[in-house]
Amino acid sequence: MRAKKLLTLFLYAAACALVVAGAFFLGARRAHDDLMEQGHRQLQLMAPDLQSLLERFETLPFVLGQQRELANALAHADDPDTVARMNATLQAIQRQAQVGALYLMDRDGLTIAASNWDQPLGFVGKNFSYRPYFSEALAGRAGRFYGIGTNTGEAGYFIAQPVYRNGSAGGPVDGVIAVKITLDEFERTWASSEDPILLADRHGVIFRTNRPAWRYHSLHPLSAATRAELARTQQYMGQALAPVGEPAGPYVTRAVGRLGWQLMLFPGRGRELRAGAQWALAAALLLACAGVSGWALHQRRRRLQERTESRAALQRAAHDLERRILDRTEELSQTNRHLEQKYAKLQEAERLLRSTRDEFVQAGKLAMLGQMAAGMTHELNQPLAAIRAFADNGRTFLARGMVEQAAGNLGHIGDAAARMGAIIAQLKGFARKDEAIASVDLARSVQASAFLLESDFRRHGAALSIDTGAAPLHVTGNAVRIEQVLINLLRNALDAVGDAPRKQVDVTMAREDGWAVVRIRDTGPGISAEVAAHLFEPFFTTKPSGQGLGLGLAISSSIVQAMNGRLAAHNHDGGGAQFELRLPLPSNEESTP
Repeated sequence: MRAKKLLTLFLYAAACALVVAGAFFLGARRAHDDLMEQGHRQLQLMAPDLQSLLERFETLPFVLGQQRELANALAHADDPDTVARMNATLQAIQRQAQVGALYLMDRDGLTIAASNWDQPLGFVGKNFSYRPYFSEALAGRAGRFYGIGTNTGEAGYFIAQPVYRNGSAGGPVDGVIAVKITLDEFERTWASSEDPILLADRHGVIFRTNRPAWRYHSLHPLSAATRAELARTQQYMGQALAPVGEPAGPYVTRAVGRLGWQLMLFPGRGRELRAGAQWALAAALLLACAGVSGWALHQRRRRLQERTESRAALQRAAHDLERRILDRTEELSQTNRHLEQKYAKLQEAERLLRSTRDEFVQAGKLAMLGQMAAGMTHELNQPLAAIRAFADNGRTFLARGMVEQAAGNLGHIGDAAARMGAIIAQLKGFARKDEAIASVDLARSVQASAFLLESDFRRHGAALSIDTGAAPLHVTGNAVRIEQVLINLLRNALDAVGDAPRKQVDVTMAREDGWAVVRIRDTGPGISAEVAAHLFEPFFTTKPSGQGLGLGLAISSSIVQAMNGRLAAHNHDGGGAQFELRLPLPSNEESTP
């Protein structure tokens, strides 16, 4: 009998161990899948930003390569005045474009002029003919290269273009113009991530990462031919490039750039183990509760059986009745006390189980908030662009001594920063359902949105016409969100007229049957039937890769619907596309003429 009980106890313990182990592996596996999915989403946001940074300055050396001033400087490289003027010109362009360096080389690779000519580690007089980007550009093609600067020791991304004689494309190549771009600012955005992030070249050499110990190591042993090529181009300036070993845990990767780079992210293994441990703990608690409940039930059955036997014994031995009753009463009292203690422990286990469940619910809520925050990244690009534009203007005004205008730009920067704060506050609004609703002057919102995009329209040579009407229009809503919608619509209109013969965007306002209507019309190619069917769907975009995630119109539509409005689009009879924003007028505004 005792052996049977021990065997039963052993089998129960083995089954519990298997259940706990299964819960651990199931929890770890689900956490692994979630982490890999989050990693893919994170790379989907990071890769376009890096691609945009690399593509931003592609046209700068190409345009400079066709300027007569550069060909003239190469032809008169021995004239100090000509070289000095070219140094000043390149320095001015470098500061305005905010790139690392601009420098001009002759056909032998000797630098005759550079934007950093007045710095101790300037490029003037240095020969870069051994760099692959120089030979590519000298052959009439665009040259691209990433490496550590042999002169400054600072790594950067190099783009080079040929300089044509007399500025005529396709003619003889007299030299090479190159631009150096630093990726330090982009890498600093990885510092807050607890997961390893790295950028590796086509050979598997890690050159950007948030793990300093991995930098300038390789993902796998390099072949002798690869090491010879890296030594010839001095790409990594004598770095050992030893294999870093296989980083712990799985990873996700995404190709980026034109040089075969791989952007890689290693989700944390520790989070998988913690999730598995939580699942195992929950399973163990459930099994413990079941075991305690079973034991209590078994004890109860035993007590009932003992009482029955006591009654039978009472009938058989009446003379021993009082003694046996006292003994059994005391025994039952002790048993009841034990049961009360076990029941208290059972209640404590149940409270712990409820607490663990609440933590899981909170974790799920935080995960959804994190997904919403990733979507808001797209909407922060507009005020960030405005801040940058005002900062550039302010620096120019200060350089010209126009302090009052510079102060005005600083004020606008403050407004844009405040607007960014309002955008970020939307995430809190998701949790609290707290919306700042007030009366909004629609004409002022239109003017403010147009002001933020004024420099973009001017830079693209597009005309913007605004007719706010004679009578003011006030709607009830959130001013920041209304301006977000207007900025999205104006920017889309600007993109639409980018290649149009006539670049014109017209904005008109009207009062129609209890609605405040804002119409934005462009002279672009219009909206095709295929695009119109998916225009307001999330992640649908007609723009090239790296120029948008397809969230602008989807977010704008949701904002307008939240204010009981409508957002629609169609092709105008006179050509181009027209977007209509309709917001309901308050009851006191509907009757105003």
